[in-house]
Amino acid sequence: MDFSFTEEQELFRKSVREFCKKKLAPRANEIDEKGEIPHEVLEDMAAFGLLGITISEEYGGSGADFITAAIAAEEIARADISMATAVYYLVGAGWGFLMDRYASKAAKEEILPDVIKGKTFLGIASTEAAGGSDIVSTSTTMEKRDGKLILNGAKTFISGVREAARYGGGYVTIVKTSPELKHKGLSLCYLPVKDVQGITTSIFKQMGREGISTGTININSVEIPEHYLIGEWNRGFYYAMEGFNCARTLVAAACIGAAQKALESGIEYIKERHIFGAPLAKFEGIQFQLAEDYTKLEAAKLLVHKAAWMLDRMYTENRFSNNEINKAVASAKLVAPTAAFDIIKDVLTWYGAYGYTREAGLERGFRGVYSYIIGAEGAQNIMKIIIGREILGKEFTT
Repeated sequence: MDFSFTEEQELFRKSVREFCKKKLAPRANEIDEKGEIPHEVLEDMAAFGLLGITISEEYGGSGADFITAAIAAEEIARADISMATAVYYLVGAGWGFLMDRYASKAAKEEILPDVIKGKTFLGIASTEAAGGSDIVSTSTTMEKRDGKLILNGAKTFISGVREAARYGGGYVTIVKTSPELKHKGLSLCYLPVKDVQGITTSIFKQMGREGISTGTININSVEIPEHYLIGEWNRGFYYAMEGFNCARTLVAAACIGAAQKALESGIEYIKERHIFGAPLAKFEGIQFQLAEDYTKLEAAKLLVHKAAWMLDRMYTENRFSNNEINKAVASAKLVAPTAAFDIIKDVLTWYGAYGYTREAGLERGFRGVYSYIIGAEGAQNIMKIIIGREILGKEFTT
């Protein structure tokens, strides 16, 4: 067993950290306060090769594996612990990879190069008001008519709605195409947003991740080209599950990046902050919390890196079953956000009153990471359901 990164991966981490320290970290406060990622930051990320990093070289991407993509997610979240920039990065990397695998060549040639260049946004539209993580209950429909695909419905709590409407781009969208077939009657398509007849959007005011919008997309008799179908008709459920495994791994990686930055800041602070004539780091109560937080973070890292490694082995060597991948990814997604939230909360508490200020910067991570506990890319209880199902067998699911 070898738990080390390759020399190439270590060099990549170093270069991404230096890039983020120079280009992203100085803008982190601005991103949260102004509620948007400056477009020049996205252009810089694109020029560095971060956007659409997993998309193949044929369309301008790097064709990076998921270990490499996870490293980038960690470093981006480390520089902007609000998770806003990490979200922009990881939905493009996760769902761009899925499009690269299953979309038509015409769609890939049309859509993916601009995503990689940072000109347009690419995300996932699965959640509905009554469905949440239950995508089988999707009510958005799609039918074929006169050489077009016609969509009707609505998606909500979708990341990047304002960005897609402003700059262009769209979503890998889950739709119902054969209702009588239940999960076998879902399909995937690419749904553009900007200046599309029948599309209206609205934006929620969020408690965190202010730099990237979350909103609703209303879809009223929207026509899209047939080549925007992703993969085969009625196979969307299986593609979506694959895409979620990719995206959830990167979500978990981003969480450990934010937690690592918070913990390092906390360690520096408790060494320097004195109370009752001694540094905070000398108090056993602080040391015990630090020991627990360090261990939580190390455990989360191992789960995340294992999930990314298994994805890579599955794609390159045809190793591991869907059962094994599902368990590994859901375990990483279950542990990493909660560990990150607990770590950031503890460090914020060590900071005392200063931790409660925006100047300390920790509250951005506290608010942002929580989004991955309550829902984004699947709530924690959904991860438990997946793990339980894969351990016990599908006959024990409700």
